[in-house]
Amino acid sequence: MATQIFVNLPCKDLNKSKAFFEKLGYRFNPQFTNDDGACLVISDTIFAMLLTEPFFKTFTSKSLVDATKSTEVILAISVDSKKKVDDLVNTAFKAGGAKSNEPQDYGWMYSWSFQDLDGHLWEVLYADPAGIPKSEEFEKQNSF
Repeated sequence: MATQIFVNLPCKDLNKSKAFFEKLGYRFNPQFTNDDGACLVISDTIFAMLLTEPFFKTFTSKSLVDATKSTEVILAISVDSKKKVDDLVNTAFKAGGAKSNEPQDYGWMYSWSFQDLDGHLWEVLYADPAGIPKSEEFEKQNSF
């Protein structure tokens, strides 16, 4: 079995969050969805568990971060084209998501981001496999 990842995200209103991601074209696994949480299927091996804040708190003794004011993680997902990046981010805006950053175009890689209803950051990117710079070239172009 391939390694799977389950990212857990607290949400204020589970039904609104589910509706938001369904508008983006995602589905939920009903086996792992109930009134406390919903399993957002991103791919065959990647899932986001959208958990109500009270249920999320049962997994940690730390206080929750208000993702509309602070950030701990940026969730980056890849798609098959620049057009799909634009389509997904624009759909997120129409579904109630907020602007995060302007689109970034590096020629071989293109990305744009949005905030979901709870302020979590989602980076959507396309990288052209044929255009990915060689290691030395990459370092010259991207000296972060």
